[in-house]
Amino acid sequence: MFTVLVIDDSSSMRRVIRDMINSIDEFEVVDTAIDAYEAREKIKQLEPDLVTIDINMPKMDGVTFLRNLMKLHPMPAVVISGEGVRGSDIFDDGAVGFVPKPATGETMQNFSNRIKDTLLNLTFLLERYTLKKPKPITPIRQQVKKVNLGDDGVERKVHPDEVYPSRPANLPGSRLIAIGSSTGGVESLLTVFKSLPSGLPPIVMTQHIPYGFSNSFAQRLNTHSSVTVQEVRGDGIVLQKGNAYLAPGNMHLVIEKRGNDYVTKLLDVTRVSRHKPSVDILFRSVNNSAGGGAMAVMMTGMGDDGSIGMKELFKNRAYCVAQNEESCVVYGMPKKAIEAGAVKDICHLNDISSYIVDFASGKRKA
Repeated sequence: MFTVLVIDDSSSMRRVIRDMINSIDEFEVVDTAIDAYEAREKIKQLEPDLVTIDINMPKMDGVTFLRNLMKLHPMPAVVISGEGVRGSDIFDDGAVGFVPKPATGETMQNFSNRIKDTLLNLTFLLERYTLKKPKPITPIRQQVKKVNLGDDGVERKVHPDEVYPSRPANLPGSRLIAIGSSTGGVESLLTVFKSLPSGLPPIVMTQHIPYGFSNSFAQRLNTHSSVTVQEVRGDGIVLQKGNAYLAPGNMHLVIEKRGNDYVTKLLDVTRVSRHKPSVDILFRSVNNSAGGGAMAVMMTGMGDDGSIGMKELFKNRAYCVAQNEESCVVYGMPKKAIEAGAVKDICHLNDISSYIVDFASGKRKA
């Protein structure tokens, strides 16, 4: 059970967010706070695993509080605020997630679903944090019993077969580049995209990222790259050269073949390999549509999401590359892909862009 402190100056919003979080089996709100100063004392007292922060608060705004928190008491923080335009800013300041408050006309159920998707996508990070954090010294009546989490995490691991069938392409399609990443992937993808030229084959990406931040992250990649980057917003988008497409933070991205084109499809189903979006689902769909015409890149990340789909691509003679241990923030997903025998080349983060360019020009292949 992960413990949460909710910080919001609105009593009604504190109550709403508390009830929504308490409805998630893996999370429990241990207390709420009206402003940064009350929150500071309750963090010291309760040592929660996660805090939610509003941007607009009295006495000290949420951004200032977040910055101070990351300097003095670094811990997982999710911003729940109406200021959606600040998504990329709060991530730079240390937040691990962003959930926009309900838009006009949005149902509370939809808002609740967005909170749930965001928090469940953070369970691996929170598990890692709780193992490292010091144990709080608090009265017994205030302590919350935690469930020991094993290697299998907090839920049954869903195999891709349960969601999306494997139908490998018999013949290689036109070139298509697929990238999977998780913990550490935001900054690592920025490093790669800053060095990519225009005119490359289409790039599709699944980065484990909370709902509400994927769009601002796509905009950030777009700003710093010659490649045109967008978050996928719906089905039937035709992939174009010189463009990159990022899975939204709450749906699986699937690539399908339509005539000579590759098109997008979004699946709003259960988490696969404990993630939604899942790299396994993206890679499997790329194998189904492009097969040996694809390049798959496995980058930094915790866990093993993507190793199943990458193995299928490798068997179908797609060109498969993994980031090396030295340059990974977390050497989990690349390591699992390598152990699965699904990788031809292993390279440093700084060389991934050149490997992609070489693949596009035909210099590198399976």
